[in-house]
Amino acid sequence: MNRIKETFKEGSSFRALLLSILITGLSYGLYKGMLDNYLAEVVRMGEMDRGVTEFFREIPGIALVFILAVFYMMSAETMYKAGAVIMLCGMGMHALLPPHKVLVTLGICVYSLGEHIQLGMKSTLMMSYAHPGKGGQALGVQSSVSQIGTLAGYLVIVGAFSLLAAEPYKPFFAIAAILALISAVYSLRIKGQSQADATKRRFYFHRKYGKYYMLEMFYGARKQVFLTFGPYVLILFYGANAATISLLFAVSAIACFFASPIVGRIIDRLGYKVVMVSDTLILVIVCFFYGFAHHIFPRDAAFVVCCVNYVLDAVISLASMASNVYVKDLADSEQEVKATISTGVSINHVITIFIALFGGWIWETLGIETLFIASAILGLCNSAYAATIHTEKTR
Repeated sequence: MNRIKETFKEGSSFRALLLSILITGLSYGLYKGMLDNYLAEVVRMGEMDRGVTEFFREIPGIALVFILAVFYMMSAETMYKAGAVIMLCGMGMHALLPPHKVLVTLGICVYSLGEHIQLGMKSTLMMSYAHPGKGGQALGVQSSVSQIGTLAGYLVIVGAFSLLAAEPYKPFFAIAAILALISAVYSLRIKGQSQADATKRRFYFHRKYGKYYMLEMFYGARKQVFLTFGPYVLILFYGANAATISLLFAVSAIACFFASPIVGRIIDRLGYKVVMVSDTLILVIVCFFYGFAHHIFPRDAAFVVCCVNYVLDAVISLASMASNVYVKDLADSEQEVKATISTGVSINHVITIFIALFGGWIWETLGIETLFIASAILGLCNSAYAATIHTEKTR
């Protein structure tokens, strides 16, 4: 606790912000831990329906740059509070509205809008409240608090859905909505008029970052396949329940927590180019087993293989940090780094909405084998393209 106090300025609203982030993480863990099973078992969404839902969930990520440009006069604190209220509305819709496909998709879209608004504001506020030279530590505290809350939410779903005979989706959506309300109340206690990050209000393009933009497209495409359809394969194809899926998310979060600093050291030691090429080669193996495990192993063994590969994919996704190091290698200033990465995230979102749609269609018409073959091909394209970049040494 003393370390946290030493990181942040006395008199700032960092305590209210951290409590809001912690409770939001807990609410999100409950929500995410049961959402896929709710869509499959209660709403009766098939493969294509899931792709359409994800399409609408990702739209706020693309629209964010325009939303921030329109509300450029608002402070980061005000935008963060607005995001909290919008997330509360989205979660409330899940708790109160009937499980109709259109209504559920609308609730997901509203929640996603609030979530995306808060994403950029959290980092801005954390660095504003930190002492000079402590911005990195502040972001580390933010990440840890958010991860702790989310992991706790996953574990609550694991326990509750394992012990209770009936799967209580609506009551737990209501609990998640109450937590979102508490988080919104804490957000209202945040004081100040911090300037929102200008790099998130516009697109920034420069010729020297052309390869980075292309790599973000490949990464966004391959990431979306696992993000959207990875859990859904386990639910529809192998019959995984909400407790199992939430446990898988928890294990992935823990694995990434411990693997993240290791991956960072590997990037520093071997260089970003080696990591960008090799991680997607590993992805090909992951995709192969995810799409074909049921042809090779007995059903129960195939399910375990897919779960292991899901966690492995989450870990190798950490290698996306290498592209940020690549940007820093090219950039002339810290502001340029932030603007370029922010634009890369927007490009990432553009490609993911189309992959969500096409992925659902591919699975429904051609099978999961073809879906993950396509993901593996995207990975190979990513590796081949990453191999063409020039590092500082080769330049």
